Amino acid sequence: MSTSEFESALIALGLTLKISLWATAINLVLAVGLAYYFATRRFALRHTFDAILTLPMVLPPTVLGYYLLVLIGREGPIGEFLEHFFGIRLIFTWQGAVIAAAITSFPLVFKSARAAFESVSPQFRYAASSLGVHHFFIFFRITLPLAWRGIMAGTLLGFARSMGEFGATLMVAGSIPGQTQTLSITVYEAVQAGQDQLANFLVMLISIVGFLILITSNYLTPRGVKQAHV
Repeated sequence: MSTSEFESALIALGLTLKISLWATAINLVLAVGLAYYFATRRFALRHTFDAILTLPMVLPPTVLGYYLLVLIGREGPIGEFLEHFFGIRLIFTWQGAVIAAAITSFPLVFKSARAAFESVSPQFRYAASSLGVHHFFIFFRITLPLAWRGIMAGTLLGFARSMGEFGATLMVAGSIPGQTQTLSITVYEAVQAGQDQLANFLVMLISIVGFLILITSNYLTPRGVKQAHV
């Protein structure tokens, strides 16, 4: 592998890590917050909304990419609004890649966090509430400390999924070297160009990172949360 190929691999790795970290941070807020709400509330159409939130898990990435193009493209409702009023363009940017990665990895964080919250006995919340403890403190002092292992396991899986995202990212962000060309896209283009050494290096790197994340996730996932997924 030449020096230029190695440098391009490092650039793609850095960009992939940046996109994955941002996507994971978004899901830590949105997915975990919604997971807590679904685990502790009963409301109409609960299963319907749950199916909508987990739909990215079963849809092909290219379908998700198409939906994103319709929504955040220059002629889409969100994309047109952002560009007209704020001058923000998401298509063919690393920010667009973050949105694609966050949506595709959302169900993994949501499902794991929800199972972790559901494994915490509601009696703890009821007891604290009867003593006059505010819901904010109940969440951060009781529920979250008891569920953090399952949440962290799901977060790691979401991070790994973000690192491996390909289809939706390619449709939304394209393949601009140094700007939107992630590791998975670099592997694809290396294979197409016959750069076998670069492809082998990147494939091995992604495989090792994914393996380590799965081992860590399995270690963190409590028995109750694992059974909740079955």
